[in-house]
Amino acid sequence: MSSSDVVLPEVASVARDLIRFDTTNHGGGRAAGEREAAEYVGAYLERLGLTPEYYEPIPRRTNVMARVPGRDRSKPALVLHGHLDVVPAITEDWSVDPFEGVVRDGMLWGRGAVDMKDMDAMILTSVGDILRAGEQPERDLVLTFFADEENGGVEGSALVIQNKPEWFDGATEAISEVGGYSIAVGDRRAYLLQVGEKALIWIRLVTRGRAAHGSSFHGDNAVTKLAAAVAALGRTEWPVTLTDTTREMAERLGTLTGGSGDADEIAAATGAASGFLRSTLRTTTNPTGLTAGYKHNVIPDRAEALIDVRVLPGTEDAALADIRRIVGDDVAVEVVHQDIGLEVPFAGDLVDAMVSALDRHDPGVPVIPYLMGGGTDNKALAYLGITGYGFAPLRLPADLDFTGMFHGVDERVPIDALEFGQRVLTDLLRTY
Repeated sequence: MSSSDVVLPEVASVARDLIRFDTTNHGGGRAAGEREAAEYVGAYLERLGLTPEYYEPIPRRTNVMARVPGRDRSKPALVLHGHLDVVPAITEDWSVDPFEGVVRDGMLWGRGAVDMKDMDAMILTSVGDILRAGEQPERDLVLTFFADEENGGVEGSALVIQNKPEWFDGATEAISEVGGYSIAVGDRRAYLLQVGEKALIWIRLVTRGRAAHGSSFHGDNAVTKLAAAVAALGRTEWPVTLTDTTREMAERLGTLTGGSGDADEIAAATGAASGFLRSTLRTTTNPTGLTAGYKHNVIPDRAEALIDVRVLPGTEDAALADIRRIVGDDVAVEVVHQDIGLEVPFAGDLVDAMVSALDRHDPGVPVIPYLMGGGTDNKALAYLGITGYGFAPLRLPADLDFTGMFHGVDERVPIDALEFGQRVLTDLLRTY
């Protein structure tokens, strides 16, 4: 039986359909575009009796929104948002075609299965469950699907917030990706609820030297200078610095692991999730690109590197000062893109509602706050005073390296986890 012949629950079928739209985003304005995926979403919303609105400020970079009236319209609206773009996938590195939406071993495979066409599908089908039953959510819902999130939202959510703020009238809170999923803590299961995001600073290191023949005795080589700077920055071991969220995360995880109280050691005891969680405790500076030279026997006069920097909220200036000190005076540090960090308390009515929804569907499993190392379009919504959380609920197998699949190879999500997430999200929207 081929992957196309498999009968899937609706949430997995919608996720598979979305994966099959190649919405690859290379960044810097180089993208396949989200138009067809946005039109698919809009058609789904229309079948539910909703009226989608589209906003395409740049050709093919399409955003779509629809508002769902709630039972109690005196309550502030809740934003449910996702993004439709994905990072590139090199087909040769994958065991399946990343844009086929392969179903195998009880999982849906493909670019976007984790980040974040799974959540897009859960949003659509959860709202579908409610409306097709002749019901309404408790409050107004603003369903929004953005372009360009994988490029920091500069051609997506940033332009929507700037030019279509009325889409979010009356909204005070938002739910999106990278939270609500389960991790294995020893032989226990726990859920992570995202209540904050590190700030992003994409920088470019630039070195200059003297161009010359590749055979020459040469002491002013731009590539050599750059290599030293990249190695120094990439190998820097940044110190652990706890915030309110990461301190509470460590305390709650420590009760499960029996840890010593050292946050880094406790996070390291979370198995496959440890790399994700340890990154939330410190600054990270990861080299992601190198550009230099144009011929084997020519020493170039310029070299540059891209560094993905993620810092704790409020430490941006100090981190940039440290970076400049580490790379030295001969290396120019250019900020390509910078956004804000977020952190809100693990408390309040929406947090209580999300925790309770998980408990109703997986009783007795602890829910732990965490500060995500990456970022979401919640940062754009924050400029409108909207408080954002990560809550894409998934109950996952203990041996699945889920966090390692974000931007990774052979990205996949269990189909039963999608069904679980749809049930939890539908429950939340009916009651909150």
